[in-house]
Amino acid sequence: MKKIILFSVFAGLAQAQAPAGYYNSASGLSGAALKTALSTIISNGHIDKGYNGLWTGYKTTDIDRDYENDGSILDIYSEKPTGPDPYKYMPGTNQCGTYSTEGNCYNREHVVPQSLFNQASPMVADIHFIRATDGKVNGMRSNYPYGKVGSASFTSKNGSKLGSSASSGYSGTVFEPIDEFKGDVARMIFYFVTRYQSKLSTFSSGDMLGGSTFPGLQSWELNVLLAWHNQDPVSQAEIKRNNASYTYQGNRNPFIDNPNYVNQIWGSSPSTGGGTTTPNPSTGCVNETFETIPDSNASYTTRTWSNGGVSWTATDSRTDQTINNKAITVRNGSLSSGSSSNGIGSLTVTTQLKFSGSNGTFDVKVNGTTVGTIPYDTTATTTTINNINVSGNVTVSLVNNSSSNRVAIDDLKWTCYSTGTARQAKATVDEPNTQGFKISPNPVTNQKIFVNGDIQNVKKAEIYNLQGKILQTVNQPFKTGNSIRTQNLGQGIYILKLDNTTVQFLVK
Repeated sequence: MKKIILFSVFAGLAQAQAPAGYYNSASGLSGAALKTALSTIISNGHIDKGYNGLWTGYKTTDIDRDYENDGSILDIYSEKPTGPDPYKYMPGTNQCGTYSTEGNCYNREHVVPQSLFNQASPMVADIHFIRATDGKVNGMRSNYPYGKVGSASFTSKNGSKLGSSASSGYSGTVFEPIDEFKGDVARMIFYFVTRYQSKLSTFSSGDMLGGSTFPGLQSWELNVLLAWHNQDPVSQAEIKRNNASYTYQGNRNPFIDNPNYVNQIWGSSPSTGGGTTTPNPSTGCVNETFETIPDSNASYTTRTWSNGGVSWTATDSRTDQTINNKAITVRNGSLSSGSSSNGIGSLTVTTQLKFSGSNGTFDVKVNGTTVGTIPYDTTATTTTINNINVSGNVTVSLVNNSSSNRVAIDDLKWTCYSTGTARQAKATVDEPNTQGFKISPNPVTNQKIFVNGDIQNVKKAEIYNLQGKILQTVNQPFKTGNSIRTQNLGQGIYILKLDNTTVQFLVK
């Protein structure tokens, strides 16, 4: 069963149950000051229940209520979000123990390895970053940092991998969880380096931790985790675990309660070392120079990398051509960013046609909607598209309109854009209200939504993205049946508005 992803775009939708005023002392702060304020907040009230206490804690914190919903242990190393799990554990009855293969037993996985802090308290028993996971996979992960795996030496039954790093800036062995839990892992590590920032100088780095309170992480690892945080938003399962952990231990993970704290502390580019302020159309937001792309190679394939907290994917691409030093060259494909917060105002990029071919254009798409075109020819040309003005989380793609032209792309950047003056009409809803209607299947498949409930009197159906932009309108949608055919919706979360009632659904 697919987990339900929640965003804070609609009031109250992604808010875990923090007590009123819990984060008041962090109000108005950013960067290192915000991190320090949060450290104080989440240190106060923290009750050390001891290492053995974790077994008791897991009976409320690590129970599957969002996938199989069967009372078993929710194990991020074995959970299969879209199919049956390869095995399952019941709390208290399948504890390790000894193991030799996957499925023998579950134990306590320190997302930040306990060897880095010499198994000392209270870190060794802090449930916010210690998960119940399969013993064998936990053992294979060992003390390796998290990152993007290039060549895997081990793959668990749900697809978690151990192998050589493909993350820019690190060439050692890394462990990579499945996409479903990458944001979960990132927010647990952000919690750790915030809660224990005053102790970081006494810990070993493990090639992941920083030695000072700020930023608290190695630059390469920070890049990885920022990208994972943005691509895998806070889920309902995380919110439930945070609430249960608060009941058990007395403190909270602030990056689950308020995901925006991540960018407010570390910013969209870790190299700046600062936080953000409220974005506006004139501030820089993303600046991709392509200096961290994979090594020079003339073959065409899919290339992935991350930089400044943004992940990138280029399909049918090569890495050996240059404009201003390194560049990515796309043939019959596209260049796409992962999700980036703070919107997009104006976009600027340099392009150049390589080898033979004819002049052409890229379509520029924001959240799947074309907002302009970028021309290219044999001369390196810099083009700016002004007044795109999309607020909130955005993904940006440049799609080659030719299947054969080989075009280099360099120095792609865009400015932020605040919600105050966004050009999209906001959906006239505050919070999804599912009363009376139920969508199936959810996630939606085959571009078809089936709606159950009292639908015969519905006059209009509208589909919105999470930026509030209307994507589709259907008048009298249920005149001949109970389904709505969607129009090429990309992966993500959407809102179906039926007259004055809204229902949230997922496309994946």
